[in-house]
Amino acid sequence: MAKPYPFSAIVGQDEMKDALLMAAVEPSLGGVLVFGDRGTGKSTAVRALAELTPELVSTKGCRYNCDPATPAEPCPVCAAAPRSDRIKRRAPMVDLPLGATEDRVCGALDIEKALVSGERAFEPGLLAKAHRGFLYVDEVNLLEDHLVDLLLDVAASGVNVVEREGLSVRHPARFVLVGSGNPEEGELRPQLLDRFGLSVDVASPREIASRIEVLKRRDAYEQDPDAFHALWEKDEQKLARRIVAGRKTVGTVELSERLMTMMAHLCMQLGVDGLRGELTLMRATRAKAALSKRSKATVEDVLAVAPMALSHRLRRDPLDEAGSKVRVDRAISEIAGAPVGNA
Repeated sequence: MAKPYPFSAIVGQDEMKDALLMAAVEPSLGGVLVFGDRGTGKSTAVRALAELTPELVSTKGCRYNCDPATPAEPCPVCAAAPRSDRIKRRAPMVDLPLGATEDRVCGALDIEKALVSGERAFEPGLLAKAHRGFLYVDEVNLLEDHLVDLLLDVAASGVNVVEREGLSVRHPARFVLVGSGNPEEGELRPQLLDRFGLSVDVASPREIASRIEVLKRRDAYEQDPDAFHALWEKDEQKLARRIVAGRKTVGTVELSERLMTMMAHLCMQLGVDGLRGELTLMRATRAKAALSKRSKATVEDVLAVAPMALSHRLRRDPLDEAGSKVRVDRAISEIAGAPVGNA
């Protein structure tokens, strides 16, 4: 099986790439929503990201993708396996298809085992496979409501609970949720929209040179994937090292009182409900600084991540027909030009 197209070979789409890298560094961001035209590299970027994240340690044969330090309660493999059975593997990238049943997503009774041996056992679903990795939903705006409700519950708690057919199973399911879609095909439910930490819009390149470069690179990849990967190997390794270093330092990035005051002012000026906007802004700012190998976040970090952290949280204003990104940019200009906190 050919490797996915290299992340670093994607032409342009810098905002989307930044958002995905930040989510890889700080999984508690709440995931990334990428909306835009078809054929703009959304799925390509998501699949390529998983190749850059550091390998995970798990137990050989484990179907819950358990962290050996905290195995899931229903996992018989982790409960029985000695330490010598630990293995390293790539962080999972799991696709959630639109037509998936709830059993396929959550897990259900293992019918084969029940028929063959009469044993009542649990068959883990996609949420178990995505634990400690990425759960990707293409055309997320077309996802059926019952699956949206299910995702909201699990994304909020980090636990998948299955109560059916005499089974009662709970297992951890913490993953980076990545959704993509075309806004012309339908809107996303506000509850799910608010659950995504970052949201970015992508569009087809407007410059002739960029469009030609996309064609050249894609053609080279399809002609000889191995040679194309060898060409981009150094850039991929460099990005992978940035993610590893960012994960190690993101929790210690210093965020001054002035920056936190700026975040609060920004959210209040935009009328963002609740405090999820500030929390996401804080985590994204730290991730941005950590990716740049800095121990202190800056005003520029806040301003760079604010549009992707806040634009999808704005309420519609019938008196202001400007798009949400324009409104965020306008608020940023006003905040950045005025003294904030102790500045």
